[in-house]
Amino acid sequence: MIFHRTMFRPLAVLMAIALLVVGAAPALAARATLSPDALPFFTEPGVLLRVHRVSVTVEDQVATTRVEQVFYNDGARPAEGTYLFPLPAGAAVSNLIMYVDGQAVEAKILDAETARAIYDEIVRQMRDPALLEYVGAGAVQANVFPIQPNDEVKIEIEYGQLLPVENGLVHYEYPLRTDQYTRRPVGSLSINVQVDSSDAIGAIYSPSHNLAIVRDGSFAFRAGYEASNERPDADFSLYYGLASDEISTNLLTYRESADEDGFFTLMITPPVSVENDRVLPKDVIVVLDQSGSMFGDKWDQAREAVKFVLDHLNEGDRFNVIVFSTGYRIFATDLQPVSKADDAKDWISGLDANGGTDINAALLAAMDMADRERQAVVLFLTDGLPTEGETNASAILDNVGDAAPPNARVFTFGVGDDVDTFLLDQLYQAFRGAGSYVRPDERIDEEVSTLYGKISAPVLTNIKLEVDGVLVEDMIPAAPLPDLFAGSQLIIAGRYREGGSATVRLSGEVDGAQQVYTTEVTFPDHAGGEVFIPRLWATRKIGVLLNAIRLNGEDPELVDSIVRLSIRYGIITPYTSFLIQEQDIFTQTGVEEAQTVFQGEADMAFSQASGSVAVDAAESAAGLSAAEAPMAAPTITAMREGDDGFAVENAAASPDGQVMRYAGDRTFVWRDGTWIDTLYDADSMTPEPVVFLSDAYFDLLDLDPAVGEILALGDHVLFVWDGQAYEVMPE
Repeated sequence: MIFHRTMFRPLAVLMAIALLVVGAAPALAARATLSPDALPFFTEPGVLLRVHRVSVTVEDQVATTRVEQVFYNDGARPAEGTYLFPLPAGAAVSNLIMYVDGQAVEAKILDAETARAIYDEIVRQMRDPALLEYVGAGAVQANVFPIQPNDEVKIEIEYGQLLPVENGLVHYEYPLRTDQYTRRPVGSLSINVQVDSSDAIGAIYSPSHNLAIVRDGSFAFRAGYEASNERPDADFSLYYGLASDEISTNLLTYRESADEDGFFTLMITPPVSVENDRVLPKDVIVVLDQSGSMFGDKWDQAREAVKFVLDHLNEGDRFNVIVFSTGYRIFATDLQPVSKADDAKDWISGLDANGGTDINAALLAAMDMADRERQAVVLFLTDGLPTEGETNASAILDNVGDAAPPNARVFTFGVGDDVDTFLLDQLYQAFRGAGSYVRPDERIDEEVSTLYGKISAPVLTNIKLEVDGVLVEDMIPAAPLPDLFAGSQLIIAGRYREGGSATVRLSGEVDGAQQVYTTEVTFPDHAGGEVFIPRLWATRKIGVLLNAIRLNGEDPELVDSIVRLSIRYGIITPYTSFLIQEQDIFTQTGVEEAQTVFQGEADMAFSQASGSVAVDAAESAAGLSAAEAPMAAPTITAMREGDDGFAVENAAASPDGQVMRYAGDRTFVWRDGTWIDTLYDADSMTPEPVVFLSDAYFDLLDLDPAVGEILALGDHVLFVWDGQAYEVMPE
């Protein structure tokens, strides 16, 4: 991690949640009010964050956070200064302990107003607005001993806070991001959270990080995240729900203003585990491609996958296995009890792969075998296109639709790239299942076992969701909803109109009997909430629209919706690279050009049903529509290396390598040396000029604390607030 380099100011860096304002010793004493004249210009400043460990324990909403940071000076001069530790918004910190190299030091807790004054002063003198994103939050301030060249300082902090609960959700935050302050990565980063609760725990959700989560029964869990040489681009956020019923429902909302529709996510969480007599008995029918193209490693892995499924049947389940090539073969003439699983495994072991691919006959046999009185799960695995019997994909879908009972759920596995993605995707979507693609470098048995582990214990089927008291709409996933399984979690994203109290009613079938779960919630009618929610909803919406175009053909309204959602919320897909190209997206003409770009990219990707490009498109749309967290903003460096498959070599990146940033619920793109709000409309708006660091500039912070996040982007920013455009620019 390095300090910003400029020709006119000293250097400031916020490392993780620690701001270390440094200068050349002994010219600068450690203090909050700095004199830039006392500091020389460093050509290669060298304080970096080698280690950042965060350990959190939560007991009945009381969180204790322990932080260990190791700063290393690889520069040529000693560094000392003021250490500022921005606190999570709304945190009431107690029991603060701080050590520097094992020695206790005095630290001061600053309220939000005092911290704001210090932030403003540092920004004025150091000409670096990055700290302004913490306007409205408190801080911890302490002196730090000089860090000698080629030496390190270890800082340890411990503090306690009471975590808020809203709509049954407990929320923990930790200001982790460093991307706005330095290009150098954190050497070793880890976050570990241990939660123990007197109440049963329902949903566990992080919109910011992909966590490894281990549940220790119903009243405790552990969550962890580790990375090396990473430059964190998001603060850490974790929610967990206090289960209020056998199936708990938790609500999160966001509203930009009282005059606009709001966004919400609804987390529906069944029990982590249930007694065997509570698990709904099901019939599992495995439909396995035995054609000649499966010969070799694919066939060996596929047989292991089937054996895994047979080994993990529940006591009341029944099963059968159908293999198909030129025609099909069945293990037994009817559904078998679990006691026959070993016989089926032996039968599978003796089969070889040869012949053609008669998908239609095999699926019809499976549907004919399904019992209409029990939950039927069809696991369909194939590596090719239909070559025998009925080969028309539309006809196969119609035939299966006519034969299938309403209780059938289809889960598809496309092995390799020579599969009909249109057929597979429409199968699982029509029958309320899920789809997966096993790419050439992936193992079949791992993909099948992962999915089956999630669906092995159904607890509620034929689900319906109703909200009384508040008008909700545009929910994703839309009805019909998938079944609920023990240990799983269903996250629904949607929009709502006017706020108010509401009753969420979740109904479904438990062993043939109707069961209803109700939860009282509040949809706020005022501005505020969790800023990630609109971007999560937009991510899913774009995935749904992409899939509609891919499977049903291009529609001008869908194209327009995708382009405008992508611009507004900064959702980058392989088909919306116009966002990060040097392209005008701030006029109607520019939007129309973006639509043309999108159409060209989509036509190329969606023109074929099979092949690597088709599978890429299927996986991309499915990943977006089922996303549990909004997409991170891309950097030009990462994409030039081919991460995510975007080609943007001609895009002009900002000095720190970024082409797009998020501030609150806003998206900003880098154009001609300026961060521009995608809400800006050049056809109808005239920006009000504001000189960087002028009194008028700091007055903008009084509009709303959220403006601080926008101003923190840099010294040249064009943004919109309450319909007025402002252009902040250097003198």
